[in-house]
Amino acid sequence: MEKSVVLVKIITIKDEMKFKGVTLLKYKIEYPEFKSAYYQLSLSLINKYYKFKALEYQNHCKNELFKMAVEQYKDDVTNNFPIHVFEALVTYNLTYNSACIISNYFDQYEYTGGAHGNTIRSSQTWNLQSGSKLLLNQLVTCSPDYKAYILSQVREQIQKDTSIYFEDYEKLIVETFNENSFYCTPQGIVIYYQQYDIAPYSSGIREFLLPYSNCVINPAKKCFSV
Repeated sequence: MEKSVVLVKIITIKDEMKFKGVTLLKYKIEYPEFKSAYYQLSLSLINKYYKFKALEYQNHCKNELFKMAVEQYKDDVTNNFPIHVFEALVTYNLTYNSACIISNYFDQYEYTGGAHGNTIRSSQTWNLQSGSKLLLNQLVTCSPDYKAYILSQVREQIQKDTSIYFEDYEKLIVETFNENSFYCTPQGIVIYYQQYDIAPYSSGIREFLLPYSNCVINPAKKCFSV
């Protein structure tokens, strides 16, 4: 497989926001900045995309989340309850960086009180030669159709240990399937479901690996020689 010619630097934005001298919100946001002698136009656009998303989420923290934290603080003080510090954390994970392909995911965690916080995952797989995202149906071409094949593989893997899933997982894997919820690794394509989609919170984000095969295509094969 062709080696990557793309370098990545992880940039972090963080702060602690206070009200009346009390820390009420901590946030930390990671996002990537890519560099290469190749694919400069594509990488410039992708870098702008990720920076924009990071700053957009920072604004969400500074405005919506902090406002919620202040209101919660006032209620807690009035009712003599313990003060809860809100948290927001976006972590970045690069999972595939080879030939003209970059694949990655972000986990966005928020804690706004209660027993625990919640995490939402998002992901993108980029073809740097075209400057566009690769779609799941471009990488999975198995019969009878790509979605039916994926669901059959998910079902088969769940059946190895159903105890960590909801009882009606058969229905849920269909209802909550999201064609954007995937990322690539050197071993295969990972399909994931969000927290609570098909399993309790304690089971986390569920992942299912589809190894590369004749119909599960290694994304590097989408690159053409230059």
